[in-house]
Amino acid sequence: MGEVDPSFIQVPDQRPELKSMDIKEEIPVIDLSSETAQVVFMIRKACQKYGFFQVINHGVSTELRQNMERVAKQFFDQPLDQKRKVQRSEVDPMGFYDSEHTKNVRDWKEVFDYLALDPTLIPATDDPDDHQLRTLTNQWPQFPSQFREVCEEYTKQVEKLAFKLLELICMSLGLEGERLEGSFKDQISFSRLNYYPPCPAPHLALGVGRHKDGGALTVLAQDNVGGLEIARRSDGQWIPVKPIPDAFIINIGNCMQVWSNDLYWSAEHRVVVNSEKERFSMPFFFFPSHYVQIKPLEELLSEENPPKYKEFNWGKFFASRNRSDYKKQQVENVQIDHFKESD
Repeated sequence: MGEVDPSFIQVPDQRPELKSMDIKEEIPVIDLSSETAQVVFMIRKACQKYGFFQVINHGVSTELRQNMERVAKQFFDQPLDQKRKVQRSEVDPMGFYDSEHTKNVRDWKEVFDYLALDPTLIPATDDPDDHQLRTLTNQWPQFPSQFREVCEEYTKQVEKLAFKLLELICMSLGLEGERLEGSFKDQISFSRLNYYPPCPAPHLALGVGRHKDGGALTVLAQDNVGGLEIARRSDGQWIPVKPIPDAFIINIGNCMQVWSNDLYWSAEHRVVVNSEKERFSMPFFFFPSHYVQIKPLEELLSEENPPKYKEFNWGKFFASRNRSDYKKQQVENVQIDHFKESD
């Protein structure tokens, strides 16, 4: 990606602090093979305090994850003109892209996006937003030859983990584990491959600027280089997320924050880069079905805890945000402040 041009440079108060910070705090690591009651308890505390946690013994094949990392590296190692053969467009935003913006500043990264579900399987309606979703398609590169096969198998396993986590999160809220399962019947989640090249000015740029994820939750695999940082709920201090071999990083999205009526936290996070090492990561964004109405769950409300958000339709909100400014908005940068109930 060459030298840093002005489009990558963060405003001064958003630039990363590269000097060593004495922060020993780490987000919780949860062993999913532990007793269910203990797992549920730890998830509740993590979602309240951080909105982030890591999971181990999660059931996703280590070999498959390594295969994903291998084909991702092979794809991104290609010349730019080869990657741009599957470049995404405003009409169909799946595929390769190297001009992602967060908060109107260009991210120091390249991405490849693909859908986890065939959108044509969504029930047809007369709604133009539904029609737009149904016309999305994946663009698969010819190289590496196993790229599509590995991506699809990997996403099946990660999606299974996402449903398991959804059940555990519901239980942590004191609800039936299946409480939100129906909200994901026709969901169109998607996976992303991130490539962060070495950056000649890591004190000026970010791999991804600060943002919150819009969906229900995100399941992220990162390599051993690290770079992900989260803003602590209590004071906004940036906390680095330590790479743990074979672990997945889980974070709560805006939809879950609304469902929990602010009990759980959708934390801001960002990615710092460095001048020597490239970094790869693989997030899976777990979205509700496009027709689902998002609002605080009735079981969690009371006179002392009235709803903090107005009801909104996930699909329409998601589609309108994407249409509003295609080049400067990213799908995970969906904000919910607009739906806050006024005091």
